[in-house]
Formats: sequence, C-alpha cells, structure tokens
Amino acid sequence: MADALLLLLHVLILVYWLGGDLGAFVASFLIADPAKDRAARLGAAGLLGDVDMGPRTALILAFPTGFTLAVTRGWLALDPLWMVVAWIAALIWLSIAWRIHLSHAGPASGLRRFDLGLRWIAAVALGAGGAAGLAGGTSWPLFLNLKLLILAGCVLTGLLVRRLTADLGPALGALAAGQADADARIARSLAVTRPAVLLIWLLLLAAALLGLWKPQ
Repeated sequence: MADALLLLLHVLILVYWLGGDLGAFVASFLIADPAKDRAARLGAAGLLGDVDMGPRTALILAFPTGFTLAVTRGWLALDPLWMVVAWIAALIWLSIAWRIHLSHAGPASGLRRFDLGLRWIAAVALGAGGAAGLAGGTSWPLFLNLKLLILAGCVLTGLLVRRLTADLGPALGALAAGQADADARIARSLAVTRPAVLLIWLLLLAAALLGLWKPQ
C-alpha cells in the first residue's frame, strides 16, 4: 500500500505539472490580447502566477518522490536515512518557493537568489548523475539515468523561461500604467517563452514514458 501511494503521488506530480503549465499557457494568450479589457488581462496575469505554482511545486516534489521510489525499489543502493534527508530538503525548498510567491519577492531578493542557486545545483547534480550512469560510472538502470538527464533538462528549461520572461513583470506594470509600448513588450515576452514551455511538456512526456517502459 505504501509503495502504491508513493507511486500515485509521483504520478499526480506529473498531472499537476502538465495541467498547471497548460492553464498558464492558455492564460498567456489572454494576457497578450490587446483587444481584451485591461483589467481582465491584469487579472489573468495574477491567475497565471497562482496557477504556475502547481508546476513549481511539482518540480520540487518530483525529487523526493522519485528518489524514494528509486531507493525502496532497489534501483539506488542507499541507506533509507537519505530518503528522510531528501524529504526534509525538498520541504524546506518548497516552503521557500511558496514564501517567494506569497510575499511577491522581487528578482533581487535574497530568497529568489537562494531559490535560483538551488535550481542550478539541482540541474548540475541531476545532469552529472545521469551522465555518469550512462558512462558506466554507476550501476543504475538505463531508464533512471535518462530520467535524471530529462529532469535536469526540465530545470534548465525552467531557468530559461525565467530569463525569457524577465521583462514580463515590468511590461505588466507598464500595462497597468497605460503606457503605449506595454502591448508589444508583453506579446514579445510571452511569444519567445512558449517554445520553451512546449519543450518542458515533451521532456515530461518522455520521462513518463521511461517510467512506464523502464528499459534496463
């Protein structure tokens, strides 16, 4: 039963990640539509920020759930104590992510810089682990090594999305102030971001396929 519940949680993480991304993706078109009422567009922007916490939460929880499954199923030969460490670290990170969201912390805030550093560390660690496995440096199964690389790709693509949308917040402020260049800035910021979002969807589907297929 415990294994089934953990697997269910891991699957739900994928569901909420993709579902939240889809909701944010749809909202982005409303935000960028100059024919819509300004209040509606700004309201959609606020909704997008809230909905996007689903994928952000899913990303963080993918680490401890996947790690726990790998240990309990024997794919990683590690002391079970490391599962406790993984969950504590993930919950601390998750609390930081939600604190940033609820407090509307700016890009220069210490919490945002700390969160950004954690994401870079996670991407490097996951990528290095997957690459080492493929090179024969570990005895981990093939599907696990590939999933590590895919998750690293998701983290890196998420960092790219942050960079591409760096002007979105100021552009929305310009929209609220009625500035003439706001529409073009919003449309440009969202248009260049959508391909990266689609890439994340493809990576997640590939990770799900590997989890079901489990090539050794």
